[in-house]
Amino acid sequence: MAKLGGTFDASGVEPNAPLEALPPGDYQIQILQSEMRVTKAGTGQMLWLDMEVLEGPHQGRHVYDQLNLINPNPTAEEIAQRTLSAICHAVGKLQVSDSEELHFQPMVVKVAVRPNGYNEVKGYKPVQQAAAAGGPTPAANGPVPPPRPPISVSPAAAQVRPAPAANSTAPWKRSA
Repeated sequence: MAKLGGTFDASGVEPNAPLEALPPGDYQIQILQSEMRVTKAGTGQMLWLDMEVLEGPHQGRHVYDQLNLINPNPTAEEIAQRTLSAICHAVGKLQVSDSEELHFQPMVVKVAVRPNGYNEVKGYKPVQQAAAAGGPTPAANGPVPPPRPPISVSPAAAQVRPAPAANSTAPWKRSA
């Protein structure tokens, strides 16, 4: 239970409308936050990304992605490494040691909508490549990073490689 410090009167406040998934397409974005998180199964770690749309009618909306960088399934790891490589190429930073180096760098993300109604990131590319193909163009003044505390992963946490589960199923083959 949480005391609200008084009585909240909802009749005087316009309620939020539920957000729908972004329509499929290409969006110019920047990564705002990232962190290493333990996978749902507890057998690996994923790089979680919070990205913000920089322009257009959906400016300010967020898109999320997660990359299974440490996983007992080598295919999941390979997919994550290829995706991280695409992000690095899109922002022009080919060697990174901290995901924070990728923050506030404009790039283009291809978004799809899953059957469950949630957005799914399908790919990353540089802004210049998208502009040449008639896609989004860079924001007039570029992205402006808000002040945020740094997010980092301790070297010990990044090096932990859990033992594979005895009967693990690939995340994309699990039923929801």
